[in-house]
Amino acid sequence: MSVIYEVEHVTRYRYIKPVTFGPHRAIFLPRGNYSGRLLGYAIDVNVPAEVHWISDTLSNNVAVIDVAEPSQELTITCRFRGEHFGTKGIDNFPLDPRAEEVPVQYTPDEWTDLAVYLRPHAEDPDGSVAAWAKGFVARDMDVTSDVLDRIMNTIRDTFTYRGREEEGTQAPGETLRQRSGTCRDYAWLMIETLRRLGFACRFVSGYLYDSALDGGDVGMTGSGATHAWLQVYLPGAGWLVYDPTNRLTEGFDLIAVAIARHPGQALPLSGSWFGDPGDYLGMEVSVAVRKLGSIPEFS
Repeated sequence: MSVIYEVEHVTRYRYIKPVTFGPHRAIFLPRGNYSGRLLGYAIDVNVPAEVHWISDTLSNNVAVIDVAEPSQELTITCRFRGEHFGTKGIDNFPLDPRAEEVPVQYTPDEWTDLAVYLRPHAEDPDGSVAAWAKGFVARDMDVTSDVLDRIMNTIRDTFTYRGREEEGTQAPGETLRQRSGTCRDYAWLMIETLRRLGFACRFVSGYLYDSALDGGDVGMTGSGATHAWLQVYLPGAGWLVYDPTNRLTEGFDLIAVAIARHPGQALPLSGSWFGDPGDYLGMEVSVAVRKLGSIPEFS
């Protein structure tokens, strides 16, 4: 069964007096692949603006918004409607023999293609992330699928999910020290941990669809909002999903919008404004993910 859904992502900036704006970049459209398709989209801005589209270096769909007039408030509403096919029960993925144990053996061509996802990006000044990573492969515990599960389960079971209003992503070492963070912090820690073990990983942002949103209690952390997880490249299986926040591996619930080497490349909305430093009053974000209907499974 596939689900027809709608996402509305509203961002509102407020200022004491009218300010002018530089270009804003919105990344909100799902990436087209086997898991779903886009049915329609719209961008609404509360002041006159022009919108044009580009595909960035990682093939993410980016809307560039040029705001034409000063304003005391800037509200950008991004909406899209899509069909989400989803995939259930992906637990036993096929691996090439060279990927069954850590370290994974990538071919020269794979190394060339994956180099930017293999190199650690975040600094580890005290070596805590590297030391933590080594603990998951100590004493011959080197079966790839087990290592991945141990890292994901450790984050999910022993860390405390903590939402916060401030923008940005914690350094992996800080998330490790605090044993807490948001979904993006969890994903970034797991990525940088795996990179130190020789895995190619990339950061993924998007939305989390939870059927509980359409009646009853919300069943997963981060549902009905922007969400972050990661993908790991394993020869024989390709890019595999790992969501340490909800202990998901692929499945029906994740709607991918952007992939990136690091979280700063996958911001849903970014831009600049010009005025006095004290003019800025704050930002409000609201996200709604709604199910509109379903279509019987193709047979």
